[in-house]
Amino acid sequence: MNLPKNKKIILFDGVCNLCNASVAFIIKHDKKDVFRFAANQSAVGQEIIKMFEIDSSKTDSIILYDANIGIQVESKAAFSIAKDLEGIYHYLFYLSFLPTAMADFFYRLIAKNRYKWFGKIENCMIPTASILKKFLQ
Repeated sequence: MNLPKNKKIILFDGVCNLCNASVAFIIKHDKKDVFRFAANQSAVGQEIIKMFEIDSSKTDSIILYDANIGIQVESKAAFSIAKDLEGIYHYLFYLSFLPTAMADFFYRLIAKNRYKWFGKIENCMIPTASILKKFLQ
């Protein structure tokens, strides 16, 4: 698979309402066009997971791939994503000073309960024509 070299790739749970809302939020605030996306359940997502030997049974998280850093998950991924967003959301990156164990605890709590709290859809979202270029296919 030939991944875009100058883009960071976000793998997300395509049937999670919170995850889909987060992707829409990131797209809206990604003014520098830094990110590309793939649902974990998609063929591309599965290929990337296999390529990087990610054990998806142990990772209930957003996965960020940056060619310069490698794979990041949980709070590290979230803080790295925030760093590249425009506006006040960029400043969420500064919460990365929190101990990783503490930040990951809260991340895992939300991830574990995301379907119960935010719901789940039957199929992955289908991107509109205006944002289709942001999704790997």
